Amino acid sequence: MSEQSRARAKAGKSRRRQSRSKICHCCGAKVMFCWQCRCGFSMCQSCMYENQWGMTCNGITWECPDCGAQNGYGNQ
Repeated sequence: MSEQSRARAKAGKSRRRQSRSKICHCCGAKVMFCWQCRCGFSMCQSCMYENQWGMTCNGITWECPDCGAQNGYGNQ
């Protein structure tokens, strides 16, 4: 393996492992995990739990309050 390819591989790994904290659109908290919609809306786990009664009727999918798209919880 050449020196350039090693450097590229090392740079790719460091970019992948960076902390990618997200900002919740509901509470404004900076958290490590957010439920995200394709439109860019994101919600932290605690806000999702509080608002689950209005965002899902079956516990499998949730509806984005911004665009109305259906998103999965990933449990099916």
